[in-house]
Amino acid sequence: MQQTTSCFEELEKPRPKRSGLPLLHVAAAALIDESGKILISQRPEGKSMAGLWEFPGGKIEEGESPEFTLMRELSEELDIETRPCCFSPIGFASHEYKSFHLLMPLFVCRVWEGEPRSKEKQALKWVAVRELYDYPMPPADIPLIPQLLDNL
Repeated sequence: MQQTTSCFEELEKPRPKRSGLPLLHVAAAALIDESGKILISQRPEGKSMAGLWEFPGGKIEEGESPEFTLMRELSEELDIETRPCCFSPIGFASHEYKSFHLLMPLFVCRVWEGEPRSKEKQALKWVAVRELYDYPMPPADIPLIPQLLDNL
């Protein structure tokens, strides 16, 4: 990912104003199999950013921890069972979209029960970490790739 300006250049500009956008909290998981490959899913038609690949996960609901969110979402979307102790945090993304600001912790998960399968008609693919750059992803997911590389 190429940065167009440096922090030094940004410091020469006036301090930006608050965006006033609502915060959206989501949690994402990098499911890693025995061979070291990571599961990604393709956003289905009809959803925003359809066709882009992402790490499984979803919106953190009121009263949920990110780990509980992942346990729920992975069961709903992939038909696998996990527990909060199966997740290890390795990084997060903070990205401003047009209508909201997204905060997304990324967790690694190497232990689950069941075989991941698509329950919501989304395509799934197991890929090597370095191959993640070959798949178009939402802007918030892209900075998570080097975080994965640094932690695996």
